[in-house]
Amino acid sequence: MDGRIFHIKEILSQNLGHAWCVDEMARIAELSGSHFLNLFKKEIGMPPMAYLCSLRLERAKFLIETTFLRIKEIGVQTGLVNDTQFTRCFKKKFGITPSAYRKRCWEIEQSIPPNRQ
Repeated sequence: MDGRIFHIKEILSQNLGHAWCVDEMARIAELSGSHFLNLFKKEIGMPPMAYLCSLRLERAKFLIETTFLRIKEIGVQTGLVNDTQFTRCFKKKFGITPSAYRKRCWEIEQSIPPNRQ
């Protein structure tokens, strides 16, 4: 993988709450916007903003599973600050709304018997 794209992937994953744009990513990679777009898509298989959205949704899913943060706070932490868009994108990717997913996780957790030792 091209080192510049690897570097951008690392920066994105560590700064999901940042309001990213392609021009800023290209600047960090020291590439023109069009060259960055083409190289990113070639290396990753999708445009940078689609990749970023996927990263954000995966992180949001993890936070829903593992924390008691409010759904709105999870959206803010992952850069998905528009509640409607967050819900729509989450449902499109995972087939369920964030709230319904949390409820399902809690129901599953409650149905698991404690370990007997």
